[in-house]
Amino acid sequence: MASEAVAKAFEAIDAAVAMLRDEVAESDCGSPSDSDPLAVVADGCLDILAGIARAEARIAALKAEAAATYADSARSAVPPDMPVQAQEMAIAAEVGCVLAIGGRAAGALLEQSCALATSLPRTLAALQAGTVSWQHARVIVDETATLDRDAAKALEAHFLEADAPSPACGCPAGEMPAYRFRRKARTWRERHHPDSIEKRHAKGVEDRCLEYTPEQDGMARMSAYLPADQAAAIWNRITAIARGLQGPEEDRTLTQLRADVFATAALRSDSGCTRCRNSIGTAARAGAPGLADIPTPRAEVLITVPIFSLLGVTEEPSMLDGYGPIPASMARELVANGADSFHRVLVDPRDGAPLEIGRTSYRLTKAMRNWLRMRDGKCPFPGCSNHSLDNEADHLLAWHHGGTTGISNLGQPCRRHHSLKHASGWKPTPATKNEPPGWVSPSGRKYKSEHQDWEPPHWPPSLGPRAGEGQYSGPCAPTSTASRGTVDYVQMPPSAGEDCLRAYLSAR
Repeated sequence: MASEAVAKAFEAIDAAVAMLRDEVAESDCGSPSDSDPLAVVADGCLDILAGIARAEARIAALKAEAAATYADSARSAVPPDMPVQAQEMAIAAEVGCVLAIGGRAAGALLEQSCALATSLPRTLAALQAGTVSWQHARVIVDETATLDRDAAKALEAHFLEADAPSPACGCPAGEMPAYRFRRKARTWRERHHPDSIEKRHAKGVEDRCLEYTPEQDGMARMSAYLPADQAAAIWNRITAIARGLQGPEEDRTLTQLRADVFATAALRSDSGCTRCRNSIGTAARAGAPGLADIPTPRAEVLITVPIFSLLGVTEEPSMLDGYGPIPASMARELVANGADSFHRVLVDPRDGAPLEIGRTSYRLTKAMRNWLRMRDGKCPFPGCSNHSLDNEADHLLAWHHGGTTGISNLGQPCRRHHSLKHASGWKPTPATKNEPPGWVSPSGRKYKSEHQDWEPPHWPPSLGPRAGEGQYSGPCAPTSTASRGTVDYVQMPPSAGEDCLRAYLSAR
């Protein structure tokens, strides 16, 4: 009886799919005479695509439930003397054969399904409702795998519960690509992991390595597992040198140039890219700096540092632009050593919003550009991962149409999406000081941009109640009372201590 009901259910699904296929195949039949028939068809196809995404998510939830339930029942039916490893292999083999996938993939599916069914009820419910995809659900499974039950529940609530105490701001999890969501989920996990990031980073440093993997067609891949500050500095240096080699006569892309510069730098003059060596040699003969002499540009990377963390009162992570959370010790070392490629940003201890952008950004134009980088973090187009370093400041409302040069009228799209704005019907929506612009497509659909997930830094117990009440007139009292959101610099070095911090907060 159950098998007959299942068969009928799938017959209904097949019939529904056939009906939708007919809808896609139809042209302008039945559309109003005053409507654009092609626009009607296009809009109908977008509706069907949106519905398919929801249906795929619900099917994925059903698949996970069926896999988890099958695994439980199969374990209950095996002989008691059968080894556990053999049980799991047999279960995975059965699932693999039914789905025509390998044993390893079947084992991973079973692990993910069991996690959703037993430990992640909010994620499974969102999958059943069609508000997140299977890829999003896998991200949550991966990022909660090493968290305890309470921390896993908190991560779920942050991203999936609209009425949670600290819901994720901006674009909802299911409305951004899963690879972008993975970055947000990883950032949250780093901040809230039960083990300190200092402890986990120390273990990671011990595991640092360089790996070599042969590939097809006479190619190979090299990857280095390094501390984030070193990796970011290497990337910025190679990118700066690659950009310097670009010109009218250079036909290589920036990506190709990065690879060639890396090979040349690693192999020195013995081998590597002949064109890079020749370009660098020509520049050296002309009096220009050589490869080893080209400095990494200043202010290429922003480090967002909670003010208490900079003072050494707390050990909460800082944020490295283009990477994510880094240990407090690493951020303090970068700030103290004055690393040229890193640019400090202090955040308000009350709500985690940016306070100021260091003394080197005195000029308004430079400060505004850095403010955009803090606000957006990347190209604001939905799903784009292009980091802010390569993006272009752009007036949302054009200057010649009355637009102003202010943060609320500026975006920083990458070149591709900057061109999309001017060459198509895609238009950005208004921004604010704290929110990047969203986008409206030619079909009229509105899409949200991701927001930075600012969080209030940890308030040290030694400071007692929230500071900021009353006034302070001591020697460390700031001379400016500019409101948050400006780039005015209020100097407060680590040596100033907690009295200066109290003075700073009470004056704002």
